[in-house]
Amino acid sequence: MALIVQKYGGTSMGSPERIENVAKKVGSFHDQGHQMVVAVSAMSGETDRLIKLAKTIQERPDPRELDVIISTGEQVTIALLAMALQKLGYKAKSYTGAQVQIRTDDAFTKARIKEIDDARIRKDLADGYIIVVAGFQGMDEAGNITTLGRGGSDTTGVALAAALKADECQIYTDVDGVYTTDPRVVPEARRLNSVTFEEMLELASLGAKVLQIRSVEFAGKYNVPLRVLSTFVDGPGTLITSEESKMEQVIISGIAFNRDEAKLTIVGVPDQPGVAARILSPIGRANIEVDMIIQNVGADGLTDFTFTVHRNDYDKAYDILDKTSKELGARAVSGDKKIVKVSLVGVGMRSHAGVASTMFETLAKEGINIKMISTSEIKISVVVDEKYLELAVRSLHAAFKLEQAPV
Repeated sequence: MALIVQKYGGTSMGSPERIENVAKKVGSFHDQGHQMVVAVSAMSGETDRLIKLAKTIQERPDPRELDVIISTGEQVTIALLAMALQKLGYKAKSYTGAQVQIRTDDAFTKARIKEIDDARIRKDLADGYIIVVAGFQGMDEAGNITTLGRGGSDTTGVALAAALKADECQIYTDVDGVYTTDPRVVPEARRLNSVTFEEMLELASLGAKVLQIRSVEFAGKYNVPLRVLSTFVDGPGTLITSEESKMEQVIISGIAFNRDEAKLTIVGVPDQPGVAARILSPIGRANIEVDMIIQNVGADGLTDFTFTVHRNDYDKAYDILDKTSKELGARAVSGDKKIVKVSLVGVGMRSHAGVASTMFETLAKEGINIKMISTSEIKISVVVDEKYLELAVRSLHAAFKLEQAPV
């Protein structure tokens, strides 16, 4: 008998019929003798509807009150799922984040979990109940309702699994696992049997939308085995675990890409200490996240400085950089919103040479110019023109033979 935590997303909980199907799936695990804790999201589209409703009253809703509103979406689905389980003859109880005492900090709309009181859940499990917990929410020290930010239900599931020392945390979604890349771009993309926490964290941060980044960080920190599965298609899914137990020892595990990139360059700034800070500090103070950074080799006492930001932040960042350029006496500011980032990810890079050269040669053969390069131990990212995204991903997927299962 195992203790299993399952998380079901908005699509899985999208209608009463789908909720009843989830109840049957959860019940089948309980029938096998497993203790079951289930974290659920609101119905798909419900959180957006509630945010829109709040904005009809306040253009910029008060964060505390917004959390009160948007947390109600999960309150509906936990009750419906508990009722569906009871209808099938199971003992089931639903709990909000506050009732379970998922304690968070007080950063409304983006709170972080500090601790979970698992006593009530353990008692109910011992009494034979299936426990249904609202994802995405918790309670701060003052008793205020808080929410964990977009995708926070994944984090709730992993945090519950960590607190309960569950045997596995299963994340059910509308895809049947983690793929070598997006199958909509490369139909030959292959589902991975396993991937490391480190690789999944890179893939998630670089554009793969399968799991929320914070949930992967949490799972890696507490070594919670994660499995990504489909609610609608039976199968083994993808196991996300530590590198030591990883089965597929391949050089490259996957290709991630991000369409939401924009590039800014300040030309002809003084090549001296402190200039990078003077350029990026105002950007940081405006709460704009910077991704890739390149500074050219200085010449005649001047240098060029280039960085990327999220496309939504481009106009704001450009205005700030333009002001900074005048203060520094720079020659010009330029930008480009029609770029994308393509990244190779794999722990095998640590022990295999030639990955970068193969990547660059493949792109060159397709006539794709590389604008920026960034590397780490297990990833290589390049920025290219937006129009080359799909060609770049397809050609790299073929060059590294990712459609072939490892021997």
